[in-house]
Amino acid sequence: MKDILPQDTPYWQCVESSVREVLAAYGYEEIRFPIVEKTELFKRSIGEVTDIVEKEMYTFEDRNGDSLTLRPEGTACCVRTGIQQGLLYNQVQRLWYMGPMFRHERPQKGRYRQFHQVGVETFGMAGADLDAELILLTARLWKKLGLDDLELQINSLGTAEARAVYRMQLVAYFEAHHSQLDEESQRRLLSNPMRILDTKNPDMRPLVEAAPKLTEYLDDESREHFATLCGLLDAANIRYVINPCLVRGLDYYSRTVFEWVTDRLGAQGTVCAGGRFDGLVEQLGGKPVPAAGFALGLERLLELVRDNMQPQTAPHAYLVLMGAASQQVGLVLAEQLRDKVPGLRLMTHCGGGSFKSQFKKADRSGARIALVLGENELETGRVGIKFLREEREQQAVAQDVLAEWMTGLLA
Repeated sequence: MKDILPQDTPYWQCVESSVREVLAAYGYEEIRFPIVEKTELFKRSIGEVTDIVEKEMYTFEDRNGDSLTLRPEGTACCVRTGIQQGLLYNQVQRLWYMGPMFRHERPQKGRYRQFHQVGVETFGMAGADLDAELILLTARLWKKLGLDDLELQINSLGTAEARAVYRMQLVAYFEAHHSQLDEESQRRLLSNPMRILDTKNPDMRPLVEAAPKLTEYLDDESREHFATLCGLLDAANIRYVINPCLVRGLDYYSRTVFEWVTDRLGAQGTVCAGGRFDGLVEQLGGKPVPAAGFALGLERLLELVRDNMQPQTAPHAYLVLMGAASQQVGLVLAEQLRDKVPGLRLMTHCGGGSFKSQFKKADRSGARIALVLGENELETGRVGIKFLREEREQQAVAQDVLAEWMTGLLA
């Protein structure tokens, strides 16, 4: 788990504001829910034999003896909220959330045990057009952030019935090659055999690539749904790769699944992932509602875009104050400037000190100018202007037109 320090938070804020702007452009609304949920929620939604539930969740008993878990992902929480608050049945919802998630897994580049996720969840829309919109939305975000090297991988998992038939064929195939399975795959063989397809062990790749393909077992409706999605992406000039081994690590997915991946983050190269989970609402006790969404990791995204970002955080001006009288006038003047100058970032010196020490602090702040208010300026009703980043002569501006002057400086 990692602290996020003041020199880092401006980059986070830039990414977060970009996310908010893009989501607003598509009509999505923010939802917020607790960090702690009942453990049973994740066992029922994610699946008891998944790595998340078996190995990674932070679970504990509270004083009442109830089993609680720090949320490892947000979809189940969002569905639980929607069911309890009556947001889902016979309604269309486009929702998003942002915040920390928790998984006890091996830390690696861009991935920590407390990590931050943006989640987007939609309810009440069953068509492939919604799946395409989710992908177009993410593509627009990458464009806004200057990312042009992510690869989109897509697949269809079909219905639960189709997967049940496929699962039997897959188990039979891997059992026939049992000696070639690594320890992890042997464990998954009877509990969650489709996860073997997503193995990161390079020695297993030839065996996995020769395995039966889920696409051969899809029902007709799922085939049509996937074909429609591909057609919509083609029409929108979104490049993609059909990856038959893309199965996602959560049990609740059905039909469309997708991932945006990169080779710049090591073995775990997924930046954003999602798909359909049409059966999850009913699985968690609600009436059947079609649903789809995605999640993206902010730490991983920041690893990719930080070098291209130049957040503007330094103050435009630093107000230097000399003497008790100037402090009183200066604090009021600073408030007036913030009221009158849109977007002004003004830092007022506090704590006293000589002119020399205050100017040192003004320079270290990164401010473009220092506003100087001392005894002489109080007598004349003016404010001194010292340019800290340019070779320009110091000047003085009357207090009653300083806001107008500052507005012109920022234009």
